[in-house]
Amino acid sequence: MALQALQSSGVAFRKILSHFPEELSLAFAYGSGVYRQVGPSSDQKNAMLDFVFTVDDPVAWHSKNLKKNWNHYSFLKVLGPKIITTVQNNYGAGVYYNPLIMCDGRLIKYGVISTSILIEDLLNWNNLYIAGRLQKPVKIIAMNENVALRSALDKNLKSAVTTAFLMLPESFSEEDLFIEIAGLSYSGDFRMVVGEDKTKVLNIVKPNIAHFRELYGSILQENPQVVYKIQQGRLEIDKSPEGQFTQLMTLPKTLQQQINHVMDPPGKNRDVEETLLQVAHDPDCGEVVRRGLSAIVRPSSMKQSTKGIFTAEVLLLWSWLLFCLLH
Repeated sequence: MALQALQSSGVAFRKILSHFPEELSLAFAYGSGVYRQVGPSSDQKNAMLDFVFTVDDPVAWHSKNLKKNWNHYSFLKVLGPKIITTVQNNYGAGVYYNPLIMCDGRLIKYGVISTSILIEDLLNWNNLYIAGRLQKPVKIIAMNENVALRSALDKNLKSAVTTAFLMLPESFSEEDLFIEIAGLSYSGDFRMVVGEDKTKVLNIVKPNIAHFRELYGSILQENPQVVYKIQQGRLEIDKSPEGQFTQLMTLPKTLQQQINHVMDPPGKNRDVEETLLQVAHDPDCGEVVRRGLSAIVRPSSMKQSTKGIFTAEVLLLWSWLLFCLLH
């Protein structure tokens, strides 16, 4: 199973994990502090470490974490774990971040997400936020024996491969594939236009080809739709309408719905399968899929960034308002 290639028993990561409640279904570290990147994020030693903690019961977990790490939270901590969980689950991408935390001598950021919400995102790409993180190499630090979660993690990787196939030509390199996969969760992300390094995807992939190969190698070898020439690092796929229709029919549900929305003229109300059949014959099939991705990523990235105001930056906002009132 591809997931096995991600596992890590790094002592440094486990020491950081020891500062938090243990009830985690999954914990992973990601980003430039874990895997080397080129460009502005290349200083791996001093880079902030990014974590995601997946929990079955967010209210219980936040309750325990508030007792252990009260100072990690914004003003929302005074409202208690139920309100924090409501904000986590119902706004943005279903994840609650505590940023800029000093832990074991390292600056860290950690997000908390419900196991059930993560599984839904992995299977259906409801917002492709944490699912998108898990399409790139990460360090799995802890994971319990949740069969549904493990299956969803594997399905997310296979969906990423299929989606990338639809946006690539008939023949391409491993690097082409991995760049396409790494860019899925950035499609339409406004941060890539405002503030983020526009070469971010390339900087992620180029130093980590071996890690991407480890993550996706077995999926590519077992996929009946691709000829994977491992020695040459080349791949060939079926770009016939029949081949593309097969791929489109296996895409995550939300992406299929967004493609249908992109292609369905007002008043037609065609079913999804009919639309996908039309897209399979369209020379611009890949562009249609990209537009569907953007329709998922753009709103979720904007909502999650706005949510950060409440989970991390409200204290600064209150301070500024108080300053204005007093002066």
